[in-house]
Amino acid sequence: MADRAHVTSVDALEQFRASLIIYLSKARPTLEEVSSEVQRTRGWLDNEQRTHWEGELRRRARALEEAQQALFSSKLSSFRETSAAEQMAVQRAKRARDEAEEKLRVLKQWGRVFENRVDPLVKQMEKLHTVLAHDMVQAVAYLAQAVATLDAYAEVAAPPSASSPPTSPSAEPAGNPEAKT
Repeated sequence: MADRAHVTSVDALEQFRASLIIYLSKARPTLEEVSSEVQRTRGWLDNEQRTHWEGELRRRARALEEAQQALFSSKLSSFRETSAAEQMAVQRAKRARDEAEEKLRVLKQWGRVFENRVDPLVKQMEKLHTVLAHDMVQAVAYLAQAVATLDAYAEVAAPPSASSPPTSPSAEPAGNPEAKT
């Protein structure tokens, strides 16, 4: 094994960390924007459009009632010319009311379909948002610590090599130990 690690690219880790920070700064707002857009669409379907078409249905139902009353009054007065015009007005009002009922029915169906299709995707998006907001922030901190540790390691002076013998003042000269008297 080598006496020392061969660290050549601490800068590569630092560049990766910087790129990760940039990615996080772009990805999190994008996910938040998508999430708010889903909420706006849900509100638009459930509130604005439903309220609009329920109001339209009531308005068109009143218009139909008025047209039917006008037709009934026309029949009582026995004016045949106005009776044909009144019948056409009733038919138009019926079609308009039926259209509003159909729009409201389709709107309610889309509300159910929207929930079924979007909810699984929203859950996945929330998981990704959690990863970006928690795990990736920890990864950035870990990379910063790793870069600092590697920088400190690279600055440590190399230990003396094992090929040179240690010199010590108490070392005796090589020779015959019994020769001393």
